Amino acid sequence: METCQEKGIAVFNAPFSNTRSVVELAIAEIIFLMRGMVDKTTSMHDSKWDKSATGSFEIRGKKLGIIGYGNIGSQLSVLAENMGLNVYYYDVIERLALGNATKIDSLDELLETCDVISLHVDGRTDNELLIDREKIALMKKGAYLINLSRGHVVDVAALRDALISGHLAGAGVDVFPKEPKNNTEPFESELKGLPNTILTPHIGGSTLEAQQNIAQFVPGKIIEYINTGNTYNSVNFPNIQLPFLHDAHRLIHIHLNEPGIMARINKILADYDINIVGQYLKTNEKIGYVITDIDKAYSSKVIDELKAIHGTIRFRVLY
Repeated sequence: METCQEKGIAVFNAPFSNTRSVVELAIAEIIFLMRGMVDKTTSMHDSKWDKSATGSFEIRGKKLGIIGYGNIGSQLSVLAENMGLNVYYYDVIERLALGNATKIDSLDELLETCDVISLHVDGRTDNELLIDREKIALMKKGAYLINLSRGHVVDVAALRDALISGHLAGAGVDVFPKEPKNNTEPFESELKGLPNTILTPHIGGSTLEAQQNIAQFVPGKIIEYINTGNTYNSVNFPNIQLPFLHDAHRLIHIHLNEPGIMARINKILADYDINIVGQYLKTNEKIGYVITDIDKAYSSKVIDELKAIHGTIRFRVLY
């Protein structure tokens, strides 16, 4: 990702395409865990008949704590509430509560309050071991933990100990710190063979519908970027949503995030008596992205000088 950024190559993903698929898996795991379905179906395959209500609960009226209230977390909130769960959430970013969901101001309070914790955070390094041994100890005895986000978010050894001791009544894990590179490599984890533990091979978004959505969405964003310069939903570029362009030329300048580059761009245009119809700048910690719309013909010398600005990564003319 960083290499693409350094070379001025925009990368896009499909943030909404697999949302429903992940949410449905989370709902299914909540039900399966609270009914002890994993152990019961395993017992049946071992010819053991265990007809008992012990350790089985309805989800209605239980407290669901969602950590990360973005695209997936907020949709899980809506579906879970419709199924009778009382929804609480925690996010480091201010998010609008949907339906009757309750915002909790601290992660510790959420862990102490809820019967089920479902993780839906991103992969940033700040989230590494977000749920460590200390956080797991704060969870209610008999609670359930679901991780459909990133493998490095949970301390796997601490989760294992909590499941063995009975502090947690079950867990659903779809992502792992170390995963096989392909389907021929063996899967190894400390969580294998533990009671009431659902392990799945990173399939939260692996449905036919999600893959079709991704196949339609991403090419469209790339074509839009090529044709207009829009970088909305890029994961490594500053995000800019541009207006449609009429009767003008559009120049795109990608550069290192250094002081003075914008001024040098505008000085070159002024030196050639070129009027700016619209100009848009967005930066992140490494690069700057400038789109300049001009309303007159330009000489090749202008382009050469813009490309020669110190710190330029990539320059292109759209029209």
